[in-house]
Amino acid sequence: MGMTLRTVGPSPFGRKVRLAAAVLGLADQITIEAADTMNSNDSILDQNPLGKIPALILEDGRVLYDSRVIVEYLDTIIGGSRLIPAETNARFLALTTAALADGILDAGILIVYEGRYRPNTEPHGPWIDHQRGKIERGLAALETTPPLIEPVTVGAIGAACALGYLDFRKQVDWRLRNPELIGWLDAFASAVPAFNKTLPDS
Repeated sequence: MGMTLRTVGPSPFGRKVRLAAAVLGLADQITIEAADTMNSNDSILDQNPLGKIPALILEDGRVLYDSRVIVEYLDTIIGGSRLIPAETNARFLALTTAALADGILDAGILIVYEGRYRPNTEPHGPWIDHQRGKIERGLAALETTPPLIEPVTVGAIGAACALGYLDFRKQVDWRLRNPELIGWLDAFASAVPAFNKTLPDS
């Protein structure tokens, strides 16, 4: 089986897929191929009509997107219930935590885009504060109930990628605000060596 993942190094959503593949033992079956979503000539626009990453190209040419769908696909092809538990309570706890982490990431990316795509305009303070509020409330929820690391689920992977992205882009200083998550992330990195191998600046 050969698959191709279209993504870019800094993408936390692409990182989620890479970590999932590593945990499931599928990393060696996936080729990473850079995508430029702002380039109208990049084939990512054909592979995903939304022009977003990550996108996973399967061996038969079919394309899956977004990260939630790709991670579920990878979990399914190895028999299921590894990253997304089968037991009802555990399943929806993992999925809810994953959704919380995605929301933190979405808010963080919107803060980045506010500066990147309006370079000659002063960032709109209320908008930044609104997004930062989502991040801070999300982090408080994670700190109150951090996801289990054993076994690793989509919730733990999402939370780790969210914290890693905030370390990279520094939208908030979560290490100062939520110090109990520092130990959690260290434990995750120890349990999932691929976390440090997929750092955005590596």
